[in-house]
Amino acid sequence: MQRWLRVAYGIDRFSERTGRVIYWLTLVMVVVGAYNAVARYLDRYTGLGLSSNLYIELQWYLFSLVFLLGAAYTLKHDAHVRVDVLYARLSPRGRAWINLAGTVLFLIPFCVMMLWVSWPSVRNSWMVREMSPDPGGLPRYPIKAMVPLAFLLLLAQGVSMLIKQIAFLRGALPGEGAEEAEVHGGGHV
Repeated sequence: MQRWLRVAYGIDRFSERTGRVIYWLTLVMVVVGAYNAVARYLDRYTGLGLSSNLYIELQWYLFSLVFLLGAAYTLKHDAHVRVDVLYARLSPRGRAWINLAGTVLFLIPFCVMMLWVSWPSVRNSWMVREMSPDPGGLPRYPIKAMVPLAFLLLLAQGVSMLIKQIAFLRGALPGEGAEEAEVHGGGHV
C-alpha cells in the first residue's frame, strides 16, 4: 500500500504544480481581458485599431486553459461543487465510501469516456492544422489538444483520490483519507 500511496502523492504534487501555473495563467487572462476592454473602448473613440481578434481569442484560450487544466487541482483540494446534504453528516469512513464509489462509478468512467470522445476531433484538428475562421485569429488545434489533456490530468487525480480512500478504509492512512494526508504533508510516505 505504501508504494501506491507514493504514486498518489506524486500525482498530488504534479496537480499542485499545475495549479500554480493556473494561478499565473489567470493573472495573464485578466490582463489580456482588461487590455481588450480598454482597446475596444479606445478604438471606438480614436480609431487607432488597438483591438484584434488575436487578443480576443487569446483571452478565450487562456480562460479555457484555466478551466480545463484547473479541474484536477480543484479535485485535489476538494473544491469542486458537491451536493452534500448527507455527506457532511457522515462519519469519515462514510465519506470515504462515498468518495470511493463516486470515483469508481462516475469520475473515472466519465474521464475515460471524454478521452475517447474528444480524441477524434483533436486528431482531425491537428491533421489539418485547424485555424480560427476569424481574420487574425489563432490556431485552434493546440487549444483543442487541451481537452483530452485536461481529462487525463483529472483521471490521474481521480486515481490518486481512489488510492488514498482505499488506504484510509484499510487503516493505512490516518484521518479522512485524502484531506488528512494533505494536512500532514501527504508527499512524505
